[in-house]
Amino acid sequence: MRLISYLVVFGLALNAHAADPAPSLDGAKLMETKGCVACHGGDGNGAKLADGKIDPQYPILAGQYADYLDYALKSYRSGTRQNAIMAGFAGALSDEEIKILSTYLAQQPSKLHTLIGVD
Repeated sequence: MRLISYLVVFGLALNAHAADPAPSLDGAKLMETKGCVACHGGDGNGAKLADGKIDPQYPILAGQYADYLDYALKSYRSGTRQNAIMAGFAGALSDEEIKILSTYLAQQPSKLHTLIGVD
């Protein structure tokens, strides 16, 4: 009987722990804390120059497919896709953070188009 009581208490403790929601991470907040905003802007539509135009040297990530962004970040992290700057940033991201960033950026309204006429 004592063993059954211990098992019940142990089972309840496990169940209560499993029911706790995982802390949710916010894509916009991650963009800030991980330094993405410096080049890609807060919404993934690019950093702006002093004259207010989008800096064309950095990719616009808003509106890209989440799977593509996930793949690209993991490729930078592993070194199969090479860029010295992105390797450092992506190397500091967990799989969960990559998923959150990729999902967030994919959901942002995009100004993605050819760079001809970008204001």
